[in-house]
Amino acid sequence: MNVSTLVFDLDGTISDPSSGIVNCVNYALEKCGYPLQPAEIISAQIGPPLDLMFGKFIPDITDSQMNELVAAYRERFVVDGFSENTLYDGIADTVDTLHKSGFRLGVCTSKPEKSARKVLQYFKLKHYFEFVSGGDIGIAKQSQLADLLKNQMIDKDAVMIGDRGVDLSAGRNNGLRTVGVLWGFGGREELSAEMPALILQNVAELLPSFTSVTGASSKEQNP
Repeated sequence: MNVSTLVFDLDGTISDPSSGIVNCVNYALEKCGYPLQPAEIISAQIGPPLDLMFGKFIPDITDSQMNELVAAYRERFVVDGFSENTLYDGIADTVDTLHKSGFRLGVCTSKPEKSARKVLQYFKLKHYFEFVSGGDIGIAKQSQLADLLKNQMIDKDAVMIGDRGVDLSAGRNNGLRTVGVLWGFGGREELSAEMPALILQNVAELLPSFTSVTGASSKEQNP
């Protein structure tokens, strides 16, 4: 089977945004008058869109309250939060090798496109990715992938790579093969439930395991 495009999730797959997200969430909660949350509780919710995260902390939240929280979160993110982020060891070299080997690369994230591009630019990775699909409140990753298919940015030979069940279910529900990664925020049980083609334990497995298990072939010879 050919692989036309490798579509990467961002948070928990390319970089670890824990510090920035924890700081931005608690900044928003404090500014809007809500109790702060422990770092480990916030980190456990990283992956899905912000409204789902804040909804876990404030179950009876109204739309206007949600909008205030999200605005406060993004107020801090664009100044400090985006740089409170750590690139996973080996990701930069892996992305570089995949690109040089002829693979077409893209990003599909629940972050707004502008924020995602800011993170990729911060790590000097933006030029490797032919597209960045960003989300927003009320936009599911499944819909983002559907739009990429509809607009012919990807085809059915694309593979979705991510660390949370929502990444894999979004790919599977669009007829795409998926690869789960365990260096992010989702556990093996969560990823296995979405029936990915492959689950990777660490970044070092990405290049050799991906090309071997999925039978990938790019525009050039596989490494």
